Amino acid sequence: MTKINGKEEYNFSSNEIEQNIHKLSQLGITEFSIHDEEIAKNKQKLIKLMKLFASKAPEVYVSFFVDANVIDKELIQAASQVFCSLDIPLKASQKGDKVLFDKKFYAKKAALLNNSALVFGFVLDYAILPNDTLKLFLERLDFAIEQYPNHIDFPQTQDSSQSATAKVTGLFSAKDIRYARDVSFACRTFYSSGRAVTWMNSLLQPLRIHPSKFFSDFAEWQRCNNCDFKSGFVPEAQNHQEIEKMQLLFLEQKFEEKNHFELIPLINDIVKLNGAMSRLIAENVECKINTMYHPDDIFGPESLDILSFHENVCQQPCQVQLKIENNDIKINVL
Repeated sequence: MTKINGKEEYNFSSNEIEQNIHKLSQLGITEFSIHDEEIAKNKQKLIKLMKLFASKAPEVYVSFFVDANVIDKELIQAASQVFCSLDIPLKASQKGDKVLFDKKFYAKKAALLNNSALVFGFVLDYAILPNDTLKLFLERLDFAIEQYPNHIDFPQTQDSSQSATAKVTGLFSAKDIRYARDVSFACRTFYSSGRAVTWMNSLLQPLRIHPSKFFSDFAEWQRCNNCDFKSGFVPEAQNHQEIEKMQLLFLEQKFEEKNHFELIPLINDIVKLNGAMSRLIAENVECKINTMYHPDDIFGPESLDILSFHENVCQQPCQVQLKIENNDIKINVL
């Protein structure tokens, strides 16, 4: 047992996991991560563990490291019975002098997970393969965001182990690695810690930029505001509302740059209401928010198309209350 940021952390070997699942609640463990390369590739082992967690520790939130090759309907059915998320490495491969990345394969797996309403994230590396390039990494990042993952983890900005270290090559320079690191950290801050999955792709459409370019611009904003990677800023240690303030300031700047001043009230409502909903679900934090649009419209399918929404949905200033009543989420217009 160790302490990290003042919190107790227990570590189990892969052989100890099964026999200790029933003890997790007794130890006060509320979150558990299984990150084992061999288990990740073994579908039957994963399913067995999922069933054990469902029966012996249903209140523990489990992060399963899962190889995409084992994701199918059987595994998804088992995962749907557990309070969990799946962390999936997006793997590129080296064939000769080419780096290959199978977008169709990963898009199919992501669609299965999204259609089942399972929470999942991606693990994304860069400069690990000899012929990887900055351009290819940014393309993988753009693809990842388009699949609506709950979060994206970047070992090079989160793991100090040698195995996670990016390697300088003739195709991936030290300058490229610093750029990739800053973009990754910006995504880690804005998207993952900012809980932006529900609205990120929608807001990018009127800006007409790729996710990687957006995060590159945000990385520069972080540098100017002393909250970038080099500053020692830790996004996961921040209150979500603090990250939300950063998001709103940066989004206002970006939409002003694109001369979309008229969209800013709508963007603010989308970010604030979705952020409040996430805090209500995750931390049971109730709140009241003043909005320019009715929450039924903001949470409706119309908000997936920002430009169409602005043209066709009328403003309706409201004070919105979000709370939990009898274990149900209530959204009241006061």
